[in-house]
Amino acid sequence: MPRIKLPNLIEEIYDAALEPALWNDIVRSINEFVGGRACGLISKDTMSRSGLTYYYCGVDPYYIQLYSETHSRYDHLTVLPPLGQVVSIPDLLHYDEYRHGPFYQEWLQPQGCVDIANVVLEKSSSNSAVLLAILTGGRMADDEMRRRISLIVPHTQRALHINRTIDSRQSEAAAFADTLNGLGAGVFLLDAGCRIVHANAAGHDILRADDFLRSVNGQLVARNVRVNQALRETVAQNGDVSIDVGEMALPLAAHDGQRYAAHLLPLTSAARTGIGKAYKAVVALFVRKLALDSPCGELLARTFKLTPAELRVLMAVSEAGGVPAVAERVGVSEATAKTHLQHLFSKTGTNRQIDLVKLVAAHASPLRNQ
Repeated sequence: MPRIKLPNLIEEIYDAALEPALWNDIVRSINEFVGGRACGLISKDTMSRSGLTYYYCGVDPYYIQLYSETHSRYDHLTVLPPLGQVVSIPDLLHYDEYRHGPFYQEWLQPQGCVDIANVVLEKSSSNSAVLLAILTGGRMADDEMRRRISLIVPHTQRALHINRTIDSRQSEAAAFADTLNGLGAGVFLLDAGCRIVHANAAGHDILRADDFLRSVNGQLVARNVRVNQALRETVAQNGDVSIDVGEMALPLAAHDGQRYAAHLLPLTSAARTGIGKAYKAVVALFVRKLALDSPCGELLARTFKLTPAELRVLMAVSEAGGVPAVAERVGVSEATAKTHLQHLFSKTGTNRQIDLVKLVAAHASPLRNQ
């Protein structure tokens, strides 16, 4: 009787579901439980007839390499058995004829084995699968071995499914993080409490500056009280699925007077589940620096029919602030700057410089690389 008990083996199998490196130990435990000579988890493509062994025990590495390079083309699994069904060589072809073939003569028999019990655990396509293979010693696979293999099949299948799901999520999350890090804009994924779920590289740079945006106990906080209140209220509303909140733009200013535009974009439920660890996020906040050569200028000029001089003043307002600074930045007198401001108020339907700043922020692309 095998020393390992079924409950203990099942527990080990589910441990491997969370830590794939444990499969090396699991195949040894499986082999002991079912009474095999050797055991392996392999992939098999019946179209190319190639095979690859992932984890194994009881087989010399020489034969593992030989199987992968040549003899996988000669084994008996030219047609995959039904998913989850335990089969051995006599179930698939005439055994006496098979014994004269190269796989038996050159691979199986030299290892002191006479039969292989196989069960398909996963099918990734119509022609390929992941199998559990048990090599027997001097006897054929009997009913007791088949029964014991059948007891662990559903647990092994679930563990492999968990492995695949975790690996897929980790890959998606890594690709998502790489994409965000490639953006010039600072990106913050926030939950309903304005806590930072994820920040890209540019976002971390903004937080390290500890200026117009900062992290306080994990929450994103704006230095400007009004902006901070608007941010918190809007994020909280996006956390309520019963409220439909659209895109929002907020103007931000650093201590040195540099202006930034913050775009707050709601995340749909589908987007939340598609970004790995960031599934708790309800909004994405994109933060980028405003400049006179911002690409949103062309869009603003077309929308509000602005002259080149008016556009320069508008962008200077968003970047520099008051009339004296605007006049100096654009290279005109303060009187001329004031005249352009009046034209801007008229054309855009605004009456305050802060409204012009918000207008520029609303038209600035949050995804532009700088």
